[in-house]
Amino acid sequence: MSISPTENSDRAASAKTDAAPIKRSKKARLPAGRLTVDWLITLLVEDGWLEANVAVRARAAARENAADAEVHPLMVIGALKLDRADRFNEQLALEPLTEWLADVSSQPYVRIDPTKVEVQAMTALIPQAYARRHRILPIAADMDRVTIATSEPMAIDWVADLAPVLKREVRVVVCNPLDLHRYTLEFYGVSRSVRGMRDVGVVSGPTMPSFEQLVELGQAGEVGADDRHVVHIVDWLLTYAFDQRASDIHMEPRRDLGKVRFRIDGVLQPVFEMPTSVMIAVVSRIKVLGRLDLAERRRPQDGRIKTRSPGGREVEMRLSTMPTAFGEKCVLRIFDPETALKPLEALGFSHDEAAAWNLLVQRPNGIVLVTGPTGSGKTTTLYSTLKRLATSEVNVCTVEDPIELIAPEFNQMQVHQQIGLDFASGVRTLLRQDPDIIMIGEIRDLETAQMAVQAALTGHLVLSTLHTNDSPSAITRLMDIGVPHYLISSTLHGVLAQRLARTLCVSCKAPRDLSAQTWANLQQPGFELPRPQQEFGPVGCLDCRKTGFRGRVGLYELLTISPSLRSMIRGDFDLQTFTARAVETGMETLRLAAAAKVAEGLTTVDEVLGVLPSRD
Repeated sequence: MSISPTENSDRAASAKTDAAPIKRSKKARLPAGRLTVDWLITLLVEDGWLEANVAVRARAAARENAADAEVHPLMVIGALKLDRADRFNEQLALEPLTEWLADVSSQPYVRIDPTKVEVQAMTALIPQAYARRHRILPIAADMDRVTIATSEPMAIDWVADLAPVLKREVRVVVCNPLDLHRYTLEFYGVSRSVRGMRDVGVVSGPTMPSFEQLVELGQAGEVGADDRHVVHIVDWLLTYAFDQRASDIHMEPRRDLGKVRFRIDGVLQPVFEMPTSVMIAVVSRIKVLGRLDLAERRRPQDGRIKTRSPGGREVEMRLSTMPTAFGEKCVLRIFDPETALKPLEALGFSHDEAAAWNLLVQRPNGIVLVTGPTGSGKTTTLYSTLKRLATSEVNVCTVEDPIELIAPEFNQMQVHQQIGLDFASGVRTLLRQDPDIIMIGEIRDLETAQMAVQAALTGHLVLSTLHTNDSPSAITRLMDIGVPHYLISSTLHGVLAQRLARTLCVSCKAPRDLSAQTWANLQQPGFELPRPQQEFGPVGCLDCRKTGFRGRVGLYELLTISPSLRSMIRGDFDLQTFTARAVETGMETLRLAAAAKVAEGLTTVDEVLGVLPSRD
């Protein structure tokens, strides 16, 4: 008669207690040592995750697929794509299997968030060979405790060895074996490259000295931009940024350690530190990729890089460098071309707003403006709109500074101030190119505004941007620049003001009471919306990296210049009266748009108040 592993452990426990009733802990269900497929499948059947007949086939299939001893048993089971017995139409995926293993072994479960790991400090705690042998990875540390992730919660003999060496308490947590394998390779790989760059022979070359530069005896020059360690670090940083949905990468040199930060959902987060000498070489490598002047480090430069994300889609990055006290600061702004292909509703437009905007930009001539601060999504809105307008029957031309995203559907011109090619002269050139639609990157001065007005008056549709707090303020801004009110009245058809607010994570958001005072803080005086009884708030989970937010949504204020509003654009233009009349005739303010998003459960009052203009 065969005895299952569970029965065998039960008999051993019974013998030790003279057949007394045993209340087994969860941990007692797993033997000490490395996990095996047989044990895990047995426990999955016990817990109702697998049918007994499925388990028999799973064991047979697992034996065939487990030839490589390095493959974790959970990964073997997950690869079989078995149906869960306790949930309809759901398979045994690796992540829920890992959570189950943590529960069975009575250990905390974590999903490694690479943006929260101090890579250099963590990899210095344990050698890579030791970490790989025991399937462990340090992920956090303070003065009293080191947190170490493992995919083998029953093989923790290493704790007794490490605790005296680390001189701190060791906290063991369970993580996904695939994540553990990936981040072990990545973290130790990039740390090895940083160390290699510090130790490698240096190549002499021009450099911009730090304002506090010290002369190190016996050292001179810098690491070459084509060094394999530099290439590895840059490739890792870019892949890392794509994986984390970063919109910007900031590389900031400091006195001793340079900092790398990612902007994720509009918030900057520190992700890595490296010696300033290493960062100088990394910035040099990025300048090579962006075809910038490698020898020039005293003045700002702009460039662009086009590459592919790990998923295979093309990604464009705008590169900007700036001299600082400790070296060149570099910022990469990441543009995903797929974003511009999204329907307007996916960007945050309501159905009515999308319809009104489409009518506005399909007019044969006139000026349509998009306003908002830097980072409010103006570029995305304009490119998304132009891609839909650029059919084979029309000629779409742009003049930009810089060109944010290369688009084959239309003709793009880059401003070059050094040779006298500014926005105004660029528009003047475009008017000789038989355009139907002209996009001006930004109206900054009177000359550019005059050229935009002239283009609109001569039968062209002009799209451009301004920096104003709301839609009606665009009229005041044009007047301040020096455009006569009668030209604004005759050419301006509409203004779209916008902001971006973080959206709540759909996996963890939870309802909470909404006080009357909190709702009142959001309302537009005289145009209050009915207060919902509750709003959704952030909680934090693995999907959103414990922030409670994932992604962003647009808030829009669309002003369409009707005949009655056009008659109010006079020399004695009054912004407050004009705004009140615009709201009366159908314009939804940014605050009303934000209140609607809160009522829909997409975001919170606190989040939108952080991006909206004040009510003063």
